Amino acid sequence: MLGNLEGKPADRGGKSGMVDHAALKVNQSGIVLTSLVAFIGSALYRPLLLLIPLLAVVLLVGTIEPRLALFKQIYFKALKPWGLIKPQVVADEAAPHNFAQGMGGVVLAIASAFLLVAPAVALALTLLVAVLAFVNLAFGYCVGCQIYYQLGRMGVLKA
Repeated sequence: MLGNLEGKPADRGGKSGMVDHAALKVNQSGIVLTSLVAFIGSALYRPLLLLIPLLAVVLLVGTIEPRLALFKQIYFKALKPWGLIKPQVVADEAAPHNFAQGMGGVVLAIASAFLLVAPAVALALTLLVAVLAFVNLAFGYCVGCQIYYQLGRMGVLKA
């Protein structure tokens, strides 16, 4: 069975579950690392720009089917079982985090479209995704989650 962010529902009105924040941190680390390798490495080796559309696919597939989120599966299948990273399971909703990941995937897909016509724009968008993932990783502030909640308050999303 593939690992999942969600566990047993928490007692918070049925809207919440349990989320392993260690999985989120591994995911954010993978996004930051891959984005920076594409951003910095492409100055020396242009084919590294292909990491941008590849990362977009990884994020979008993981958003559509969270069990297939590559970086989270590295955590669930290797890092956690080998005891390299300890679980940090807390009462939280998985939906805002998945939404944020999807936003990152969409921004990287847009960046991918700019690769041939305006590589500087593609790199700027990639750097934006890396910075936002780093802010979440380092400071625990998820901009995509905040957008999710604001869209929910406006009635655009069911939050």
